[in-house]
Amino acid sequence: MIKTSAITHRNRAQIKLEFGFDDAIKAKVRTISGIIWSQTNKAWLVPNNVESRRILLLLFPDILLPETISETKEMETVRDFKTSFNPENEKKKIVVEVLTKKILIKMPKNDLDIDFIRSIKYYRWIANGFCWEVPNYLNTLELIKNHFKNRIDELIIHEPPISKPIPLYEKRIVLSQKMATDEIKTHIYNFKKWMEHKRYSESTINTYSEIVQLFLIFCLPKSATEIEADDMVQFVNQYIIPNKLSYSYQNQAINGAKLFFREIVKSRLNVETFERPRREHKLPNVLSKEEIKAILTCLVNIKHRTMLSLIYACGLRRSELLNLHPLNIDSKRNLLLILNSKGKRDRVVPISDNIVEMLRNYYKLYKPKEWLFEGQVVGDRYSEESLAKVLKNACKIAGIKKPVTLHWLRHSYATHLLESGTDLRFIQELLGHKSSKTTEIYTHVSTKSLQKIKSPFDEL
Repeated sequence: MIKTSAITHRNRAQIKLEFGFDDAIKAKVRTISGIIWSQTNKAWLVPNNVESRRILLLLFPDILLPETISETKEMETVRDFKTSFNPENEKKKIVVEVLTKKILIKMPKNDLDIDFIRSIKYYRWIANGFCWEVPNYLNTLELIKNHFKNRIDELIIHEPPISKPIPLYEKRIVLSQKMATDEIKTHIYNFKKWMEHKRYSESTINTYSEIVQLFLIFCLPKSATEIEADDMVQFVNQYIIPNKLSYSYQNQAINGAKLFFREIVKSRLNVETFERPRREHKLPNVLSKEEIKAILTCLVNIKHRTMLSLIYACGLRRSELLNLHPLNIDSKRNLLLILNSKGKRDRVVPISDNIVEMLRNYYKLYKPKEWLFEGQVVGDRYSEESLAKVLKNACKIAGIKKPVTLHWLRHSYATHLLESGTDLRFIQELLGHKSSKTTEIYTHVSTKSLQKIKSPFDEL
């Protein structure tokens, strides 16, 4: 039972909701727009307006609301309609009710036309699983009437629409982790624990769990067991693409969702029906040897120069450099031991005498304890953000205006090796690639063979 009372909180009229520990009630209450938790009142507060009162009546038919706001025609209509509408008896027909600012669409929860509702800007699902709500803009009602046509069993119009058109398929949906329900949080917790048990990397665990959580929030009010393959299509079309998220993000969403539904939910959903995006064929970004030299020589700080030099000299990934320990350097054999890199693979990379001498000078000056490259606090690893800033500042000083990243140094290392005649198989081992196809991409940016080709234009 929910106890309600009218209060003023921070100069705003609010309805105070008091109830015992009940996850089901809490989940419903948190769907109300504008709801907040008041630490002072030790209760949930919702705006004391017609909209909030209407939703409370839809969510909790037996609730007793405070008498601070007079009952309006809209409130009475919503209450009467809710008691008369039974979704179990309405499998084909739908009812549309037009209020001042909102349009209520009563239709079965799993109706095939749910995608049309989701295409309307600022749609949302309210009530106990049978009422969609969309803004009542100038052309919304006409779009609804044209789409549903003969399916509309009853059309109730109270007020004219707002004189402002609202387009479809243009909204950039903003999803937040704070929108997660208790059920979603439990699923994500179990998902993380499963990945930790399987020894997935920390970055993979964080990436997959965040993306899957956003996907589950997007699919609300559907539970995880009700999600279908078409929901992933809608997630891509209405969230990933409009928000201009990358190809790799979309691919990670597919990977994470497949793993989640196969191992955690264990639903009947065939995860193999999740469609991947068409594969990109981007060429690696490569700097010339002159540009590499300009970047490295402009650095005055010995630590900064040593870090960037080691990335280029050994073709390291950013994480591989930051995870190095002093014991990973075998100066007698001129080898660098890289442990537990991407794919849980170890490898050995040769280092030149010049790099060994640079590392010795660095070690004498900084005397690192645990990590080879430590931050300002002894024993703490150097941060990824700081390393990226080092490269950015170096490029600025060197006068290089390209959007250089740390991975460009690794690409440059591989390309320069290939141009100097190093066999592709050796380059694959040095880079730690699992497949030779990954390494073969550097043949497309190597200029050694391309420069020998004569254009027929030169023979004219």
